[in-house]
Amino acid sequence: MASILSPNPNDPRVIRTRQLILDSFLQQLHSMDFDTITISDITKQATINRATFYAHFPDKYALLETMLSDTFLQLVIRKVDSHINLTEEMIYELVMALCEYHDSSMTCIKKYDSVSAIMEENIRTQLEKFILQLITQEHAHADQNTLTTAATMISWAIYGAAYQWKKNNQQQSPSDLAERVVPIVMGGLHILHSTQKG
Repeated sequence: MASILSPNPNDPRVIRTRQLILDSFLQQLHSMDFDTITISDITKQATINRATFYAHFPDKYALLETMLSDTFLQLVIRKVDSHINLTEEMIYELVMALCEYHDSSMTCIKKYDSVSAIMEENIRTQLEKFILQLITQEHAHADQNTLTTAATMISWAIYGAAYQWKKNNQQQSPSDLAERVVPIVMGGLHILHSTQKG
């Protein structure tokens, strides 16, 4: 019974079952509105029972959060080196990756509007944590509140530009958008640098 309640995340069977659940959920999202998807729909498609589902996820909202986090990690964070400073090149790559993320999410999720608010919150939160990690590495002795505020502003600026790009039906290329965003964000970083020196 203990193995059902707390599966070993490194066990290949657990990894395989988790992937079955995620794949089933994504298939459901492709054809159904998120609000109408039930745990039964997911478990039937994944060919597992409800107890197995609940051993991995407390509910479909946690499943959605996990799916979004995994997708975000694959498309965004793994494309940039998290052990370097927030440079022009990295900002450019983040904008490009977010455009790709928005584009692929809309393609993969047929009823995108039903999950868009949850997706947006998830992206912003992860991006903010990632940027806070980067700028904290560079400014290890800086005031934490200032770094947190800077991470919020920078992440929302990058996310907002990519979101607006998606909303405006990609009227410019992602690379054009990234080239416009980089100097604006770098301007904010220069202010952060100058406040730390002063």
